[in-house]
Amino acid sequence: MSEFAVELRDVVKEFVTPEGNDLAAVNHVTMQIKNGEFFSMLGSSGCGKTTTLRMIAGFEWPTEGEVYIEGDAQGRKPPFLRPVNTVFQSYALFQHMTVFQNVAFGLEMEGAQKGDIKKRVSEALEMVRLTGMDRRYPKQLSGGQQQRVALARSLVKRPKVLLLDEPLGALDLKLRKEMQLELKSLQKEVGITFIYVTHDQGEALTMSDRIAVMSRGKVLQMGSAVEIYERPINRFVADFIGESNFLDGKVKSVKGDQAIVRIPVWDEELAGGLTDRVNVGDEVAVSIRPEKIRLSDKPVPDRNCLEGTVVNSTYTGSDTHVYLDVRGQRLKVWEQNRVSTLDPHAYYQEGQKVWLNLMAENTLVLPKD
Repeated sequence: MSEFAVELRDVVKEFVTPEGNDLAAVNHVTMQIKNGEFFSMLGSSGCGKTTTLRMIAGFEWPTEGEVYIEGDAQGRKPPFLRPVNTVFQSYALFQHMTVFQNVAFGLEMEGAQKGDIKKRVSEALEMVRLTGMDRRYPKQLSGGQQQRVALARSLVKRPKVLLLDEPLGALDLKLRKEMQLELKSLQKEVGITFIYVTHDQGEALTMSDRIAVMSRGKVLQMGSAVEIYERPINRFVADFIGESNFLDGKVKSVKGDQAIVRIPVWDEELAGGLTDRVNVGDEVAVSIRPEKIRLSDKPVPDRNCLEGTVVNSTYTGSDTHVYLDVRGQRLKVWEQNRVSTLDPHAYYQEGQKVWLNLMAENTLVLPKD
């Protein structure tokens, strides 16, 4: 048995545009997805994530390279001969069939015995917590319940790999967050490999064991949620995952995994950590997450301490978003609301002077894209 559930080796997928040009929707992508892993492909529209998923499913074939499932080259094998199943955003349920009939459909097409169908459908509905709803029709279910029927229909065939193409996109925010946790819990319970496509960074961070961040057909970075968020390798990844403050600078010195960067707009030097190799004299982007900046009334003896003025402060419930002017540069800072109070003076006021401490371990020096 292969160590990897799915492997893509130098896969390219080209399409011809209406103008007659070749477009590489997937551009030399190599991925190794482990057995039992919850793996997400994350990126904006047109980055190549859905095309990659469709090549794993067999709906598209690579122009170059090869897709392997459990060590077997898939070549031009059609979807129904691959040990995978796909869950789509649209659910694609048969409206004239009951929940039981929808889930049983694939097994009936394979000619499974009636007793076996009943047992496996019952098990699949129990997995997605829909026991007792087998006689209902899709229109009698909520959006979340319909999504679970689509999941049960895919799981009932016991695929080696489950492919999910933005399956929660049609749900409202609250239900989507609930379903994220349910999906992750379900994946652990059934133990099969989930490959998930999304443009929602929060969704990917919440559920994934590993994430591939894609742009223009390429994988820019692959790693755990913590690695991708805390140590992005370039400005694009830092900007796409979460929010960040960016400053342009030039590397003055490098020592180990830290660099001193001159910030021309401030005529100031900042110490920061390296996530990729840079050299003295390189133009770089300095990234600082809003929640990593500490505000205080007094300066802290540190190389990365600067004075700023509050421009605006927005209460968002769990956090207060503070927007500051620091020598003509706008920075944003997220402060958690740890104290329950209605006192307006407990929050930052417009025009208030504060000190920002940009700790070196939270100040990332990134190569320019």
